[in-house]
Amino acid sequence: MFRSLTTRVIATTISLLVTGIFIYTTFNVKHQHNMLIESARESTELLLHTVESSIYNTMHLGNVQDVGSILSMVGQHNQLVGVRIFHPHGIILRSSVPSEVGRSVSPDDYKIYQSAKDFSIFTIPSHGEVLSMIKPIYNESACHACHGSKARVIGVLNVNYSLNRTKMQMLDASRIFIISSAVITVFLALTISFLFLKFFKNPLDKMVDTMSKVEKGDFAARIEYKGKDEIGRLIESFNSMVDRLDIAQKELEHLHLQQLERADRLASIGEMAAGIAHEIKNPLAGISAAVTIIKDDMSPDDQRAIILSEVVDQVKRLDRTVNDLLFFGKPSPPEPTVLDINSILNTTLMFATQLSTGAVIDKHIKFQPDLPPVYADAKHLQQVFLNILLNAYQAMPKGGKLIIHSYIMQKGGVDYIEIDFTDSGTGIPQQILEKIFTPFYTTKAQGTGLGLPICKKLLRLHNGDIRVTSNNDGTTFSVELPAYNLSEQNGRGVK
Repeated sequence: MFRSLTTRVIATTISLLVTGIFIYTTFNVKHQHNMLIESARESTELLLHTVESSIYNTMHLGNVQDVGSILSMVGQHNQLVGVRIFHPHGIILRSSVPSEVGRSVSPDDYKIYQSAKDFSIFTIPSHGEVLSMIKPIYNESACHACHGSKARVIGVLNVNYSLNRTKMQMLDASRIFIISSAVITVFLALTISFLFLKFFKNPLDKMVDTMSKVEKGDFAARIEYKGKDEIGRLIESFNSMVDRLDIAQKELEHLHLQQLERADRLASIGEMAAGIAHEIKNPLAGISAAVTIIKDDMSPDDQRAIILSEVVDQVKRLDRTVNDLLFFGKPSPPEPTVLDINSILNTTLMFATQLSTGAVIDKHIKFQPDLPPVYADAKHLQQVFLNILLNAYQAMPKGGKLIIHSYIMQKGGVDYIEIDFTDSGTGIPQQILEKIFTPFYTTKAQGTGLGLPICKKLLRLHNGDIRVTSNNDGTTFSVELPAYNLSEQNGRGVK
């Protein structure tokens, strides 16, 4: 249930709302309680002053016996528990309850007199919670005739005010406030929930449903929303994204159809090229043999012999082209063995030197010693390296420098052997560099455009790769092959 964002937001909002209202209610109830207590204290204080004034007037007139009557009359008030005058030593002198006279005042009342306060709240078992207030009666000049002049305080006026009615008022006020707060909380919670559901959850649910449809391929699905708020802008962006996806999907389908048509055409061309190559190869061999025999019967100075030699060279070139076509269309499967890559490079360099054009090439060999072996077909690797070396020689017709560097590297936590062939030729232009691995693309008059594509295809058969970088200072071809792993090869059953 709480996995829903809307539910979590609503629950959090309502929790914060309830917490805030609870704190406010608690503070307000406590404030109301203090106000009612203060009101009761003010009423008691006013009553205390009234009784004090009446007693002073009566005693000044010499009617001491009327003091008890005044206290009895005041004590009849339904909120008063008792009104009394007690001696500073704690003996009750006058009281609204005649039976108290002569007894000790209660310890709670006497503690108020002994403290710095003039009131206190405590509980009387028979009357409940009361507010007790005292006021000392000082020995003024008019009182010296009866009480002498030595004592400073001749009595203490004490009033006990019942808080039962005040407590009932507090309970009623608290109950009303709590009920109203609960009603407000429920109303706000329902309102917030309704607003979240209407303006957040429902649009988001629609968006999720529409996204599910789009995910299944229905790019015609859209969300209808008239609001201009944040959700509205989000939905508008979503609809715009689906529009672009729909356009892109149609373009991809069109491109895919074109690719399929192109692949069909290329497959047909490939099959046709392979068939033609097979048909051409045997007649070419016969033509080459026949022309060679005729040429051998002629004198070397015969002009016709020179022409026939050119014919034989062209036939050999056609034969190489046919072989490249056949190999590119269906290369022979590799026969891998465990090989020392540096040894293969040395052997290939020897062949390449014999086939070079005669230009002086300064070769710098940087073979890392103790390289791990590779698991590959030696003939395939020699074909790749020879093709790269011959391209390097051809890039330096007037001579130059060739650097061959072999070393170990790591890629994705796997050891690879990398061989870099760097020549000092004029480099390959960027627009041509992007196409050199495209079949049949060549800038050479005598080339077929299949050499580098065949190299790439052979390396892919060995889980390797070839890269090229070039600038005005020369070109670097980088070949990478996975290093031989003994445990992996034993798992394959290789010996």
